[in-house]
Amino acid sequence: MKEKMTFEEAMNRLEEIAASLESGDSALENSIKMYEEGIKLIEFCQGKLNEAEKKIQKLSKKTDGGFEVAPLDETELEEK
Repeated sequence: MKEKMTFEEAMNRLEEIAASLESGDSALENSIKMYEEGIKLIEFCQGKLNEAEKKIQKLSKKTDGGFEVAPLDETELEEK
């Protein structure tokens, strides 16, 4: 796995690995290596999604009728 991989690159590689494993054309040792790489890619993608989720903001209605943007609270993130 590349050190500076993007989320999209990781997802594309995961799709390649899944297709290869589903085809059944790879030797057992190669399949195991691809599976291990896939697990690392899943962990990487999950980490990126968690980072993005923490950056999500919400619109809150102010008392004067306007709106303000505020970061989501940790408790709100845990509820989802």
